[in-house]
Amino acid sequence: MESLRKGAFEGERYRVIVSTDIGGTDPDDYQSMVHYLLYSNLFDTEGLISSPWGDGRAADILEVIDQYEVDFPRLQEHSADYPSPDHLRTLVKQGVIDLAPYKGYSRRTEASDWIIQCAQKDDPRPIYFLGWGAPDDLAQALHDEPGIVSKLRVYFIGGPNKKWGVNAYEYIRENFPDLWMIENNSTYRGWFVGGNQEADLGNQTFVSNHIGGSGALGNYFATHLGGVIKMGDTPSVTYLLNGSPEDPETPGWGGRFVKVNNRPKSIFKRNTTVQDSVEVFSVLEFSFNGPDTGAAHDQPVFSMEVRGQSFPGYYCGNGEYRIRFMPKSTGDWSYFIVSEIPELHGQSGEFTCVKESEAGRESADERYPNWWSDCLDEKDMEEEHMGARTVSMWRGEFLRDFQSRLRRCKGSLEVSE
Repeated sequence: MESLRKGAFEGERYRVIVSTDIGGTDPDDYQSMVHYLLYSNLFDTEGLISSPWGDGRAADILEVIDQYEVDFPRLQEHSADYPSPDHLRTLVKQGVIDLAPYKGYSRRTEASDWIIQCAQKDDPRPIYFLGWGAPDDLAQALHDEPGIVSKLRVYFIGGPNKKWGVNAYEYIRENFPDLWMIENNSTYRGWFVGGNQEADLGNQTFVSNHIGGSGALGNYFATHLGGVIKMGDTPSVTYLLNGSPEDPETPGWGGRFVKVNNRPKSIFKRNTTVQDSVEVFSVLEFSFNGPDTGAAHDQPVFSMEVRGQSFPGYYCGNGEYRIRFMPKSTGDWSYFIVSEIPELHGQSGEFTCVKESEAGRESADERYPNWWSDCLDEKDMEEEHMGARTVSMWRGEFLRDFQSRLRRCKGSLEVSE
């Protein structure tokens, strides 16, 4: 296999904003933030923003920067380009706390305003927006200042993040089809599924052999997720480190993707049955009829219970109630509606989720000129995860490089740039 050495490793300076739900529903973001800070001397970091959902806040980003500050003197011995902890703290911005309602946006935030401010700088380089959580602040920024769309390059770790941020995602898809977007719904799993996991390269053995004991950052990393690698958001970073970021269809540490001309979506104005099939990672929208309550359109008035999780639904006027959902795995699904509105409460249904298809990506008008997603070819799969092998194939290389970076936190000078 031919080794790569492109992107930031070859001196390209990429402008980066990281949007993370660290501390919220996805604890592996702590690991990914440790990894990002170890490579931060290679980027022009312009924002570290806290995105919704759950309990994640800007304070959780600052907590990782506190660990970085401990190791900072040793990191500087290797590169004067490491940003100071105080500078990084000025880049931490709080995003929206609550997920966007049905319309896909809500109110401006410190984070959404910061995205706009960065995009409007007099700098010819685009901003690589690395989405590790729900895309709500991105949707808000695009709503408030649509003209910034041409300055953004979005690498979105979808899957669960798309499921929770489905309203913001739909707002972006419907209103900004010309956005440059990598929608990574399953390729990211190649970071921890498949590839070379022999000996010290296993998800647990790598942590015990090389991460724990490697400075404050390494010890902090090892305390999360039981000392097992996940780092599911990290492919968005390695995409810039080693590869050709301007061309998502070429190989790189962050995966290889294929052009899509459409994104699958299904709308039902009735309760579904198992005979109704939808594609995995597609947007599924339900419309229910009920009384004209005059409820505020931004306030949830019912919920859909799916596999122990609850998703909010909204009144859209004229007696119509709508809700969106995204299934993240194939198989049979069922749902149940909970509401104080008698006409809605107790409604239920089922549907069958099938594999994503080439047909679902086709469109006569090629509405999405700059949108890419996971490779569907079986040769690029790890287990059932589409595209994951385009990341896992580089596992040995990127983990050895990570190992080398971690030694810097020990004060070792025998580490190449």
